[in-house]
Amino acid sequence: MGLVRRLVGILILLSALAIPLVRAPDIPVEGLVARWAPPPSAFMDLDGQLVHYRDEGPQADAVPIVLVHGTSASLHTWDGWAQALRPQRRVIRLDLPAFGLTGPFTGSWAGQTYNGANYARFVLAVLDKLGVQRFAIAGNSLGGEVAWRIAALAPQRVAALVLVDAAGYPIRDARIPLGWQIARLPVLGSLTEHVLPRPIIVQGLTAVYGDPRKITEPLVDRYFELTLRTGNRAALVERARTWSSAEGVDKVAGVTAPTLILWGGLDRIIVPATAQRFAADIPGSRVQVFDDLGHVPHEEDPARTVAAVKAFLR
Repeated sequence: MGLVRRLVGILILLSALAIPLVRAPDIPVEGLVARWAPPPSAFMDLDGQLVHYRDEGPQADAVPIVLVHGTSASLHTWDGWAQALRPQRRVIRLDLPAFGLTGPFTGSWAGQTYNGANYARFVLAVLDKLGVQRFAIAGNSLGGEVAWRIAALAPQRVAALVLVDAAGYPIRDARIPLGWQIARLPVLGSLTEHVLPRPIIVQGLTAVYGDPRKITEPLVDRYFELTLRTGNRAALVERARTWSSAEGVDKVAGVTAPTLILWGGLDRIIVPATAQRFAADIPGSRVQVFDDLGHVPHEEDPARTVAAVKAFLR
């Protein structure tokens, strides 16, 4: 025990000495808009909460497709799917609070816990403001949990559900990215609100991609800069500290929408066997596994994965 304490003390000391070298101050949202929110990006005020979103494709589409990203991502993770779907379908995507340009919970949402249930209510409120009553919805990781919770909460509104390496069950044997592990630590977690070594972002992407060779400098830039949006790191630390690998439901109940379950066979965050668990709990659902892809298959290979979605929606 004494040795462990000394090692922790040395780690904290080294971290303190390194802060001047890797210090990364917050960037106000206004400083990120030009690069990360050009048209068709838009912003709405949702009861005092700024929301960054994109609403593309034919507005007359009676059943739009809603896309929900996962932890530490943003609406940009769906660029490939949106490009393929928007010629024929209305596609709506947004940055969840604590991520992208939306930033932490504020206004009437201030003080909310960053969990799947609250995010589900939030997405429904955004859709209400856009006047969207019935829709198909797809989500990845945390966004997948948000999607199935919405399908269970408002089954009359969800025409179809697509789960992409979705969260929701207790996680076992996961290889949690280093940045997430650090954020959960009492001292080092607080330091992450002021520092952000670029290698941490690279390590996180390596953890979620099946083929690390697909990780490009522009991709790292996007994740790095959007993480620096004012308030995002503090919110992520809060989410990390309230999260437990054992949290989740024993059974996904109440989902009646036609459901497609897509999974990366190389997912080390939420293991592929979880796809079968969703299939067992959602009547009539179908599963497709992409053996060579990781935790974000829609981003790693948008063409192949969206083709499965197009076939399903037809």
